[in-house]
Amino acid sequence: MKKILAFAGSTSSTSINKQLATFAAENLQNTAFEVIDLRDFKMPIYSEDEEKENGLPEDAKRFSALFDSYDGFILSLAEHNSSYTAAFKNIYDWSSRVEGNVFRDKPLLLMAASPGGLGGQFVLAAGIARFSRMGAKELVSFSFPNFYANFKEGKVVNEELLTVLLEKVNEFENYINS
Repeated sequence: MKKILAFAGSTSSTSINKQLATFAAENLQNTAFEVIDLRDFKMPIYSEDEEKENGLPEDAKRFSALFDSYDGFILSLAEHNSSYTAAFKNIYDWSSRVEGNVFRDKPLLLMAASPGGLGGQFVLAAGIARFSRMGAKELVSFSFPNFYANFKEGKVVNEELLTVLLEKVNEFENYINS
């Protein structure tokens, strides 16, 4: 059975994006999954000097190695000031130093959730533009607005959003299992 890795681009213990990534993974029909937390990967702020002086952090290597072990990825990005969170950008930068083809030419379901009405569309657009050049293939995207009104008790309560999300999960899973 194929397996995917799901995670949020956030280190918040109450991350709405981790909740969304987990929900999406739980709705895969014929694919195994694992959900990870970026808080389990500690590393210094990326800089050339840091890399020259100390090499690649072990957690950067460990995080990057995960991408070899899965057939695709579900990533839900948190949006801070219309871009990635600092924590995600840092782990992404370090990972790209370990392996430039970060997503290993594998499918990606890229999502963003926000408490507001735009659903993280700015960070989603940034991810779509960047990740396709970093090995994300068959990139499927989904924006989830007004999280607290539309997601309760671990599930999507807005039927229209649920329908679209399940279509996106199905499309992604078809890429994984084709």
